[in-house]
Amino acid sequence: MVQKILMICLGNICRSPIAEVVMVDTLEKANKKNVVVDSAAIGSWHVGNRADPRAISTLAQHDLKCTHIVRQIEKQDFAEFDFIFGMDEDNMSELRRLAPKGSKAELLMLGDFGLEAKNRIIEDPYYERGAAGFETAYQQCVVACAAFMKERLA
Repeated sequence: MVQKILMICLGNICRSPIAEVVMVDTLEKANKKNVVVDSAAIGSWHVGNRADPRAISTLAQHDLKCTHIVRQIEKQDFAEFDFIFGMDEDNMSELRRLAPKGSKAELLMLGDFGLEAKNRIIEDPYYERGAAGFETAYQQCVVACAAFMKERLA
């Protein structure tokens, strides 16, 4: 049985593409098969674009490649995916609002896996100067994706 994971953030150019690439890498290193990972945006501002260059650069510094093209979450995602992850409370609130009744997808905050309560929010680095916030988001995703895999995909 194939399990499907969808990573969500506001614009799908910073946190969720990083989380997508990190989750794929985590699963590959653990030789986990039959898991599909994607990412999408809450908003439509960047649809059709690539991830923020700082996200791509941060991933490249860890020998990871991001080829994702931004898309916006759709109603059918709630039926097709097993797990939909938000990065912060605003994402989670919006996902709960958008989810149709009887949705298959389990809505989860990525930072609830493996991160201390005070660090569970994966902050949006978009408006920050430089790439430090992208590295922080990357490191949080590494811990959270590994913890989720161990807890829920064992």
